[in-house]
Amino acid sequence: MKVHFYKFTHVLLHLLVVAGLGAIVMWLWNWLMPAIAGWAGIDFWQALGLLALARILLGGFDRGWMHYRHRHHNPFHEKWIKMTPEERKDFIRKRHRCICGKHDFPFEGNFGAEKKEKATGENE
Repeated sequence: MKVHFYKFTHVLLHLLVVAGLGAIVMWLWNWLMPAIAGWAGIDFWQALGLLALARILLGGFDRGWMHYRHRHHNPFHEKWIKMTPEERKDFIRKRHRCICGKHDFPFEGNFGAEKKEKATGENE
């Protein structure tokens, strides 16, 4: 019996949220758009239609990727946390070679100061 009550309250809560969002969209539209652009006001059902259109076009109003990220563990993140600093540098160096096609990571250590010193020493 508790399960049915929970489902009923869950559905009722969602309907109230949708109705509230529709009312907010209607109020904002009727307050702003006639004054800004001279457009006509809209009713509640048109506001719900705008809300649905925004949901379809923009993909908002859901829990989003942050909710997914917190519910499901990222195996790469766990592997990264367990790496030593040397392993991380090696990984970054290999990845940079793969992405950029270069043979060495250009900003190693103190951002290439050794390479500059070697270059100035060879020139003199």
